[in-house]
Amino acid sequence: MNTEEKYQVLLYYNFVNIEDHEQFAIDHLQFCKELGLKGRILVAHNGINGTVSGTVEQTEAYMNAMHEDARFKDMFFKIDEHNGHAFKKMHVRPREELVTLRLDGAPDPTELTGDYLNPKEFYEAMQDDNTVVLDTRNDYEYDVGHFRGAIRPDIENFRELPEWVEENRSKLEGKRVLTYCTGGIRCEMVTGWLMKEGFDDVAQLEGGIVMYGKDPEVKGELWDGLCYVFDNRLTVPINQNEHVVIGVDHFDGTPCERYVNCADPVCNEQFLCSEENEHKYLRGCTDACRRTSRNRYIMEHNLSEKEVAARLAVIKEESKQHA
Repeated sequence: MNTEEKYQVLLYYNFVNIEDHEQFAIDHLQFCKELGLKGRILVAHNGINGTVSGTVEQTEAYMNAMHEDARFKDMFFKIDEHNGHAFKKMHVRPREELVTLRLDGAPDPTELTGDYLNPKEFYEAMQDDNTVVLDTRNDYEYDVGHFRGAIRPDIENFRELPEWVEENRSKLEGKRVLTYCTGGIRCEMVTGWLMKEGFDDVAQLEGGIVMYGKDPEVKGELWDGLCYVFDNRLTVPINQNEHVVIGVDHFDGTPCERYVNCADPVCNEQFLCSEENEHKYLRGCTDACRRTSRNRYIMEHNLSEKEVAARLAVIKEESKQHA
């Protein structure tokens, strides 16, 4: 790789009718590969949602080509500078739903969605006593960074959010509900659904967390931690004025913002963990994940049974002392 060459990461979505979205996905994958892009793009009958990386020349060519297509002429691209590709491969996958809510009669976001608030408006609205700020992301995204005082739905997948709302209506009723997510697409869907469910005053952060962090006036104020992103970077900074670490190590509860995947491929859970504890606990999030014959950490480091047993013994002894 030419170390002097500049790279960019593009984050974008657009709700628009795409006839034969499966064929579109096949053709679009070929197009992206020809440009030299890497990333992950989802295509459904009602639109496109993607994150891709490439050189400035490659990404500019992609944006220009998309804007030349009447369906995507107004599509907004969020752009981050980077020091290389943010992905290992290029994937374009067809989906039945662009955003998975799995709700019968879910509203079309081009027809019903919450009010858009720019970063300054959102910043000011968050400080109003009659508002609640609802994080529409997954729990592991919230845990490494979120808006100060935001509600954390206990969900592992976005499709679980409607059920959570139904069970926690009292937290939202009678309030102005402010929603936010990484780039804005999840809020496009969930705000319309909230309005259908009887919540009258619903708004969303236009452009998502990513654009909030870029705003020259707000400068990411009232955001604590980092923002989780779905590429090799894993997290990016948002607050330009101060950095408050809110993530905690899975094993000892100390401040931590480093994500790893469990070494058991069947589990593969993502959790916060220091490099020291990754080695100490064989990158297994539980005792069972550490002991399994599938443990990738043990294979990667070519550890003998004796070495593994010794580490497990140390962990067991320490757990007895802290019991």
